[in-house]
Amino acid sequence: MSRVRVKICGIRDESTLQAAIEAGADAVGFVVAAPSSPRCIEIERAAELIALTPAFVTPVVVSRHPDPETIRELFAVATPAWLQTDRSDFASLALAPGWRPLPVLREPGDGAALQPGWHTVLCEGADSGKGELGDWGFAAELARIRAVVLAGGLRADNVLTAIRRVGPYAVDVSSGVESAPGIKDVAAIEAFVAAVRRAESEVG
Repeated sequence: MSRVRVKICGIRDESTLQAAIEAGADAVGFVVAAPSSPRCIEIERAAELIALTPAFVTPVVVSRHPDPETIRELFAVATPAWLQTDRSDFASLALAPGWRPLPVLREPGDGAALQPGWHTVLCEGADSGKGELGDWGFAAELARIRAVVLAGGLRADNVLTAIRRVGPYAVDVSSGVESAPGIKDVAAIEAFVAAVRRAESEVG
């Protein structure tokens, strides 16, 4: 099969960013404007980490139902990246030049609201960051027509099955590589990326 890209989400500091990069992550996620999340960081901190992200690793800013003013603040201080939030949020958000949308779809009904420019979408469970599996059947159907980033409850021990069932463009992990909520485990990051690379070989 083609290469499955890996996104390590919920990064909060330089050491975790470096660990994700060294493990072979293709993308890294920074959570903002989500006070209830243990992975949330200030917009200025996200901007600093984006600036430290190498050119060939994709930075993704992650939020959920952010207000437009918060996102304007982000655009003012951070270099262009992807903005990940629920697909309904984009109706009230105007992306700054260079920024790209990564809409989150949580249930089959969300698929009916796809916009023509949404070539890449993220399929997630009902509640982000809680380790809940998404609807893999829905994700597999969507993967036939879009580049799907599969998220929700993925770990090193189930990502092979997920890749077999869905055929995603990329997989996204956060809680599945943590020793505690918001605390990334370097060994778990390495094991997850290695599991994805084995899956590519086995499924192919």
